[in-house]
Amino acid sequence: MGKRLTDRERLLFKLDLLSDGEVHELLEYVSIMETMRRENVETAGLDDELLNLLAAAHENRRARQVFEWESTRRQADYSPAGSQLRR
Repeated sequence: MGKRLTDRERLLFKLDLLSDGEVHELLEYVSIMETMRRENVETAGLDDELLNLLAAAHENRRARQVFEWESTRRQADYSPAGSQLRR
């Protein structure tokens, strides 16, 4: 069985067949892709920072605490030990 070319090797082979104008267009396209990738990384970083700020806010910490208390209370209500305590 013959050796299969990797995607990078196939790309290199195809690049050799392109004209100078086509190579220039392809380089512009790659530049656009890199710019978009950088913008996505920067946006993700801002989102993470915003989420961290919101999570640290006093109101959100209190809301999480109330939710945990309520969850614990409900579990106690539905557990066999909790139902015996109420009788």
